[in-house]
Amino acid sequence: MKRSLTQVGGWIEERLALSPLISAFLDRKIPAGVGWLNTLGSATMVTFIILAVTGIFLSMNYSPSPDHAWDSIQYITEELPFGSLIRGIHYWAANAMVVLVFLHMLRVYFMAAYKYPRELTWVLGVFLLLLVLGAAFTGYLLPWDQKAYWATTVGTKIAGTVPVMGEFQRRLLLGGTDMGAATLTRFYALHMLVIPVGIALLIGGHLFLVIRQGISTPPDRQIKDRNDAR
Repeated sequence: MKRSLTQVGGWIEERLALSPLISAFLDRKIPAGVGWLNTLGSATMVTFIILAVTGIFLSMNYSPSPDHAWDSIQYITEELPFGSLIRGIHYWAANAMVVLVFLHMLRVYFMAAYKYPRELTWVLGVFLLLLVLGAAFTGYLLPWDQKAYWATTVGTKIAGTVPVMGEFQRRLLLGGTDMGAATLTRFYALHMLVIPVGIALLIGGHLFLVIRQGISTPPDRQIKDRNDAR
């Protein structure tokens, strides 16, 4: 078995030459003083992968219409084999991703890792935060129960209070003037297609910049290195 896998790996490597790419991605110098706090970004990416996989399974059994959305959720939770488990993993992974992305950005801010030459990495991270919050907001409506309905009503009204663009934003989210079938379909499309694609693209750019520029040295280590240089 091991020999067969080695042969398959050699066949793929001979044609695609993936070793330099893998080496560039994994074999990187880590500055002294880097600890577990620096893994928050990787943890956030893992939760996104979990959400993507579980979301695919959930979407196969979900109906984005006011007449069937709640029933499909009940079917997933109560009748579909492992449906309750998959939905639970999706729910808790979504909560974990919101918490992790906030903690990651706080770590970057307080360790001054957003400064030159990593400003663009920080900007992409800010947009990632906004998309993660957007995914959480759009996903909240999908069960189409009373709590989701009224929470989304409040959220869209808040969006409508923005000066100049407020009413346009509210209508864009609702798909009209009131909450209805168009709203649910729009939120489902945003949650399942638009936002995940945006997150995946930004994660790719974010990772590229981290690999290109390297991991920043913690501030206390920078001060120690400057003192040692003197």
